[in-house]
Amino acid sequence: MTTVDSNTTGQAVSGSSLAASTAEAAKRAEDMKNQFMTLLITQIRNQDPLNPMENAEFTTQLAQMETVNGITQLNTTLQALSGQMDMTQSMQAATLIGKEVLVTGNKISTGSSPDDPNTKVATPFGVDLISPAEKVKVAILDGSGKVVRNVELGPVNPGVVSLEWDGLNDAGEPVPDGAYTLDVSGVGADGSAVGVEALTYGQVSSIAYASNGVRLDLGLMGSRSLFDVRKIM
Repeated sequence: MTTVDSNTTGQAVSGSSLAASTAEAAKRAEDMKNQFMTLLITQIRNQDPLNPMENAEFTTQLAQMETVNGITQLNTTLQALSGQMDMTQSMQAATLIGKEVLVTGNKISTGSSPDDPNTKVATPFGVDLISPAEKVKVAILDGSGKVVRNVELGPVNPGVVSLEWDGLNDAGEPVPDGAYTLDVSGVGADGSAVGVEALTYGQVSSIAYASNGVRLDLGLMGSRSLFDVRKIM
């Protein structure tokens, strides 16, 4: 995996991969065409003089060759476009370094202020709704699975909703510093369940370009795909 520290580096890495992929595809296409022509010429030379290849059969084989060649060229073009998209994504993702983002996930943590151990630092998180909800419930659970805080939202429109946890439980008391999890659910106006997804907070420290696409390093939240980002804060 190659770390992308700047737009120039990302462009060089993606560009070299694209060139290599395109060259390899072109070579395969040329080899396939040469093999086909060799077989066809051999067939013509060794055909039975008393039963020569008919024009229709010869034309069909030529058409088959052109079809295979066209498909190969199409694959080469698609690979080139895919490589260009990856390069563009890498360059765009580089602008996210240092940014705060909400990504898919149910992890959340809380900690105390370095200036005042008795004061909790608010932790951002969010929910992503597919359709309108009459009510959304968020439960924050500790390591043992016990609910320490419940949050209820009224009618919510589709999209991303940004929220914050003040590090307090339902009784208004500070909870121990550490990692917690989110459990979210939504109900529509007709009482049916609504698709809702928990979003976790992270800060992009670096960008990496891997075989499975652009990856964001979110520190303690780990490495996430660019497609996991739901909001840039």
